[in-house]
Amino acid sequence: MSIFEPGRFCESVYRIPFRRLREEGVKGLIFDIDNTLVPPDQEADERSMALFRELREMGFRLCLLSNNSEKRVEPFARALRVDYVCKALKPRKYGYLKALERMGTSPGETISIGDQLFTDIWGANRVGMDTILVAPMKDREDLQIFLKRLLERPILWHYFRRKRRDWNG
Repeated sequence: MSIFEPGRFCESVYRIPFRRLREEGVKGLIFDIDNTLVPPDQEADERSMALFRELREMGFRLCLLSNNSEKRVEPFARALRVDYVCKALKPRKYGYLKALERMGTSPGETISIGDQLFTDIWGANRVGMDTILVAPMKDREDLQIFLKRLLERPILWHYFRRKRRDWNG
């Protein structure tokens, strides 16, 4: 498997069958924020808060992992009542290892969920975690993200052509 390829794909974080993941033995979930849970720079909304309430009820250990600053991540995490790691330096291992430590889970029992191959997926794969790529919410993106998306296209084309391991049909 390419270090850039996700373990699975789902159109939206809100369509992931989390109960199935729990039955498979997954204990911890690491989430990116922008373009994964909400459009870029949006606050936690009722949908994301409801999802995290449900995940806590299922017994998951949860952590947000973002390259953003404390100013962006802390209020979001507080609204969801969840631990976080900001300035994570994704795709470096640092943030992932810190999130695992905070949750008390191992890479083998944790899944990382995000919308970018070159940060979210690559970083989690480097630590040995399973990953779920979600389609970006695409509210708006700066030039840097736009260019990353262009570079992601050939990798995703090969991924979907060969594997198509997702829950969308």
